[in-house]
Amino acid sequence: MGEKGKSEKFLVRLKETLVKFGHWLTNKEKIKADLLKLSRWLKREDNQVIPISIIASSAISIITGIFAPQHLILVIPISFGITAIITFLKATPTTPKTTTPKPIPTPQTQPAKPTPQKPKLKKSLQDYFIKKVTPLPPTVTFTKLPQNAQIIETFPIQLPYSKVTIISLPELGGAKAYYVEEVELNDKEKETRQKLADIISKEIEPPEKDTDPKTHIENEAHRLAKKYGFAKKITPESWPKILYYLHRDLIGFGPIHTIMNDRMIEDLSVNGLNIPVYVWHRKYESMPTNLIFIDEDALDNLIVKLTHLAQKHISTAFPILDAMLPGKDRLAATFKREVSPKGGTFTVRRFREEPFSIVDLIDLNTVDDRLAAYFWLLIENRMTIAVIGGTGAGKTSTLNALASLVKPAMKIVTVEEIPELNIPHENWVQLVGRESYGLGIMKTGEVTLFDLVKTSLRYRPDYIVVGEIRGEEAFVLFQAMATGHGGLTTLHADSLDYAVKRLTSPPMNVSKTYVPLINVAAIQERVQLPNPKSDLTFGRRLKSIVEVIDYEEYRTIATWNPINDRYQIDLSSSEQLRRIALKHGITMKEVLEEIERRALLLHDILQKGVRKNVEVATFITNYYLEAQFPRPQPTSKKKIGGQ
Repeated sequence: MGEKGKSEKFLVRLKETLVKFGHWLTNKEKIKADLLKLSRWLKREDNQVIPISIIASSAISIITGIFAPQHLILVIPISFGITAIITFLKATPTTPKTTTPKPIPTPQTQPAKPTPQKPKLKKSLQDYFIKKVTPLPPTVTFTKLPQNAQIIETFPIQLPYSKVTIISLPELGGAKAYYVEEVELNDKEKETRQKLADIISKEIEPPEKDTDPKTHIENEAHRLAKKYGFAKKITPESWPKILYYLHRDLIGFGPIHTIMNDRMIEDLSVNGLNIPVYVWHRKYESMPTNLIFIDEDALDNLIVKLTHLAQKHISTAFPILDAMLPGKDRLAATFKREVSPKGGTFTVRRFREEPFSIVDLIDLNTVDDRLAAYFWLLIENRMTIAVIGGTGAGKTSTLNALASLVKPAMKIVTVEEIPELNIPHENWVQLVGRESYGLGIMKTGEVTLFDLVKTSLRYRPDYIVVGEIRGEEAFVLFQAMATGHGGLTTLHADSLDYAVKRLTSPPMNVSKTYVPLINVAAIQERVQLPNPKSDLTFGRRLKSIVEVIDYEEYRTIATWNPINDRYQIDLSSSEQLRRIALKHGITMKEVLEEIERRALLLHDILQKGVRKNVEVATFITNYYLEAQFPRPQPTSKKKIGGQ
C-alpha cells in the first residue's frame, strides 16, 4: 500500500474515532459508569495508586466533557486523559492470587507454620499531599529558675506574656541574675506559629500609610490563617500567645525582645555562642541572664536584622559595625568569626527616647542648680565647655542637656559620627559622618568628622557641638574656638591632666598654646552613692568643675562630696565669671547675683514638675524676654570686674 493509501486509511479511522467520542460525550449515563469504574479501581487490593498527573488530567477531561459536550475541540484532551488511564492500567495489572499447596506431613517432618503477614496500611489519597512540618531546632535557651534561688524582685514587661525575675544565687555568693520568662507554647501551637511565620514572611501585603506595624501583622495573621485553614484549628486561648511570638519575631527583637523592652536596662551584651547574655541594670548593675544563644546562624541573622534596622551594612568583608537603632539606641557589632573567635557579638547601649533635660540632671543630683546656672551663663557668653569622663559616665546626656541652654537666637551646628544629640532648638544644623565600604587605602565617599568640622565653619555657627573628639578634627575645632566660636564637646579621659595629654599627642596634635581655649572642664564619673536615691545605689556625678587658666594651670571651683552627696562650690574665685564681668562692664557681685536668679528659676521649674527639654526651653526663652543681662542700672561709680 502506498503512502497515499495509508494516509487515507488513517483519516478514516480518526474520523470514526471522533464520531464515537461525540456519541460518548452525549451519553451522561456512560460517563457516570466510567467514573464508577474508576472509583472502584482506586480501591483495588494491590494498593496501586494512580499518579496525580493522570488523575488530574482525567478528571479535568471528564468534567469538561460533562459540562461542555458541544465543543468538538474538547475531544482531544478527553482522549488524552482516557488514553493515560488505559496505559497505566495496562502497565500495572493486578497480580492474580496464587495458592501454595500445603506440604504433606510425614513422621520425620513437621508441618510448616504459616508466616504471619504484616497488616496492610490503608492510606488515603489525601495523605500523599499533606506537607509534614519538621519542628525547627531550638536556637536559644532560656534556663529555668533554680529551685534554691532567692527571688529579689519580679516585674512584668508585657502582661501576661513576659516578665523578668531578679534572683540571688547562694552558690555564687549571693550574686544576682536576670531571668526572662515568656509564655510557653505546646507542640501544636509551636507548629502553627512556625507555619504562620513562614507564610507571613512570604505573602504579607504592604501596609497602608500610617498603619501600626503591630496591628498590620495581626490582621495579616488572621487573613492568612483563614486562607490556609488554620483559623478553625486555633483555639481562642492559643491565638493571643501565637500573636505575641509573631510580633516578637517579625517586628520585634526576637529572643532579646523582653530585655529590649525593659527600660531599666542600660546595656545589653551578647558575647558569643553558648555564653549567657549580660545586662547592665540601672538598679542592680551588671548581671548574667538566663538567655544563651546556641545556634550560630540564628545569632548571625539577628545581627543582620539589627544592622538593617539601623540602615547599615555588615558582612564578612566589613565585619565591624557602629550604628544607631531606630529608638536612638547605640549598636556595636561584629559579624561571624571574622574578628571574634567565639562567634558574632553585639552590644546595645540604651538611650532615652526623651533625652535628659538640665532639670532632670538637677533632680538626679548629677549637677547642682547653681552649677547649672553657672553653665547657662557661660554658654550664653560663648565659652567652651568639655565634658570629660570614662565609658558609661553619662557624658553625652550631660552634653545634650547643656546644649539645650544655648540662647534661642544662636545658631548651633552639631558634628557626630552617630546621631545621638537631640536638641530642642530650631536654628540647628545636624551633621553626621559617613562610612565608606571601599576596599584598600582609598575609601571613596567617606565623610569624616574632620571634613564635617571644616564644613561647619562655613555655616557661621555661634556654637559648634562635637559629639566626641578623638582625632584630627580636634585641631580644626580649636582653630574655630580661637576665632570666637563657642564650643561644646566630650572627651574620653579619667582626669583633666590626661585629657590635655591626649589633646597634645597624635592624632589630635593640638598645640599647647591652644589648650586654654577650653574654658571649663567638667569631670563626670559613675559613682557609688552614699545614700541610695530612688532605690539606686549608684549614679552619675560631676566630680569636679575645673577652669583652665593656662597650659597646666587649672582652678577648681566645685567638687562633689562622696560622704553627703553634696557639692562644694566657690564661684567667687571663678576666672571665667571675672572675664564675663569685664566684658559687660559690671561687677563680680552682679554676675553672682545673676547666677543666683537663674538657679532660683531652675529650682522653680523643678518644683513645677517640668521635665521635657521643649518645655524647659520655653521657660528659658521667657526668661530672656522678661529679664535682661546685664540689667540696666542708674549711673554710679563702681569697680569694673571687681567686687
